Amino acid sequence: MTKTLLILRHAKSSWKNEKLKDFDRPLKHRGEESAKVIGKVLMMAELVPQVILSSPAQRAKQTAELVAEESKFKGELKFVESYYMGEPEDYIAALKELPDEIERVMIVGHNPGLEALLQLLDGKVDSLPTGSLAYLVLDIKHWADLTKSTAGELISFWEPDEIKLEEMEEKMTKDKDKKEKKDKKDKKDKKKDKK
Repeated sequence: MTKTLLILRHAKSSWKNEKLKDFDRPLKHRGEESAKVIGKVLMMAELVPQVILSSPAQRAKQTAELVAEESKFKGELKFVESYYMGEPEDYIAALKELPDEIERVMIVGHNPGLEALLQLLDGKVDSLPTGSLAYLVLDIKHWADLTKSTAGELISFWEPDEIKLEEMEEKMTKDKDKKEKKDKKDKKDKKKDKK
């Protein structure tokens, strides 16, 4: 049994009000739209998490809430203080606390810590642009076993500006049909084997 980790960097934030503290900066309109796109991607790819752990900073909080709403997320959304300006060990520390019945988790945070975490776990992705989502499978059975040296396999990577929802929907439908045909064939083959 493996664990699934979805790593999402907050979407594009606004610098319009220069008097706002960094923590309080909201999303730009474009950022809001890309967060909604990521929510749709999670639903289409059947990757809606069971738990979302997010930085409490306004731009991350808004990203997490919009993704949750758009993906019809039904789990718990928790805000983790240490995720604001967090280093990889801060992200890992909160993940280690999760119960083992949770299989799929999404974390929402900031660079450079989030990008560094992705590089530690996967070793391949060079950058994590705003609003992008990485889908990793971790080779662990228990969240408590997660460390900086845990091996993660990057399954998919989405950048909101490059996502074409119609094409994705088409591909998902084809993949689903293909899987259903294969499952039917496998069932038939099993029945034949039993005879």
